[in-house]
Amino acid sequence: ALAIMEKARGPEHPSAAGSLSNLALLYHYRGDYEKAEPLYQRALTIVEKALGPEHPNVAISLHNLALLYSDRGEYENAEPVYQRALTIREKLLGPEQPFFAGSLDNLAVLYYHRGEYEKAEPLHQRALAIREKALGPEHPDVALSLSNLADLLRVRGAYAEAETLHQRALAIREKSLGPEHPDVAGSLDSLAELYLSKNDIAQAITVKARATAITERNLKLNLGASSERQILAYLATLAKQTDQTLTLHLHYAPHDPLARSLAAT
Repeated sequence: ALAIMEKARGPEHPSAAGSLSNLALLYHYRGDYEKAEPLYQRALTIVEKALGPEHPNVAISLHNLALLYSDRGEYENAEPVYQRALTIREKLLGPEQPFFAGSLDNLAVLYYHRGEYEKAEPLHQRALAIREKALGPEHPDVALSLSNLADLLRVRGAYAEAETLHQRALAIREKSLGPEHPDVAGSLDSLAELYLSKNDIAQAITVKARATAITERNLKLNLGASSERQILAYLATLAKQTDQTLTLHLHYAPHDPLARSLAAT
């Protein structure tokens, strides 16, 4: 598709940038970062030249590149790229637009991974406020902001507040997406992680069992009906959930039969 697009419209056409980004995303999801990075860089160069340095598509290309750096743990490289995407979106869309909230969350997650929780929390709070106002309190994107903020509060030891936010995120996802949606399993996994932090092992095992059941059901559906990119993204999520299940069994509940059963699944 990329070769056809370049031949038909030229290698510097914005459509070629879209094809480059799609190919880069596929390599990205595969974990082949070395192949993805130059494609993202080339796509960014094309849209900057063709559309100008402050076009919305430039912000998208910057976001993709910053996410790649973050996934590689190159947070120093990712931060200025996220900051530039944030500046473009704020200027073009305004500070109350949901896409701008997404950029705030991305930067906050970066600070979270660097352990800079004081920088992360106000960004998550602001993103949550924007999404609640623009989308309504029951929107799935609000659940995402709630979950991000709750994860941050958990690592800061604010367990009661974190649990309240995670429970609210779970309720929103169950209502808006359905009780078997992968994002519901994500909320349950986050709650399990919280209960482990509180040393509430029994509750962690109970919640994790439900998350695992949802994940297994969706795995069967995804493997048969999704694109390669979707399958790779889902398998990456599944690997993270499997690590959590093994940790729960081996380190917290080695003699619990349900924990043992989950780890063996």
